[in-house]
Amino acid sequence: MYGPPGRAYVYLIYGFHFCFNAVCHPKDSAEAVLVRAIEAGFGEEFMRARRPVVERHQLTSGPGKLCAALEIDRKFDGVNICDASSPVFIATNPDHKRFLLEKGPIITTTRVGITQAAERPLRFYLDGSAFVSRRIGKRKRA
Repeated sequence: MYGPPGRAYVYLIYGFHFCFNAVCHPKDSAEAVLVRAIEAGFGEEFMRARRPVVERHQLTSGPGKLCAALEIDRKFDGVNICDASSPVFIATNPDHKRFLLEKGPIITTTRVGITQAAERPLRFYLDGSAFVSRRIGKRKRA
C-alpha cells in the first residue's frame, strides 16, 4: 500500500481470503481503494470454474469472492494496474454512461468489516448492481 499509485496491493485476510486494492496515493503514503465487488460482465466460465455458485451475482459479490473467482493472490501484489498488458488491470468501460444510467445512482455509505473509523462515508457502490456485497444505510450521490 506504500508503493506508487496505479499499483495493486493484494493481501491475505483471516489467513484464507485475498483482498485486491488499487493504490491511489503517492509512494510512502498509505492510501488505496479496496475493490469489494465487480459486475461479472465477461469471463463468467473462467470465474465459475473457480467459484461454482448457483446465483451469478455470488461470483464476485465480496472482496474475497472476487479474488477467488479471478485467481488474484499475492503474486499480483505490486503489478501496474494502469497497463493493459499487465496480468491484472483496471480498464475504462467504453459504455460507462449507459452502465451508470442502468445501475445507478452511486450510493455512499460507511465502511464495513472494520472497527477503526468505520463511521466514515468512504464506501461507494451502484444501487442497481446485484453484485454489491452488503447494503447498509445510504446516501445517494448525483
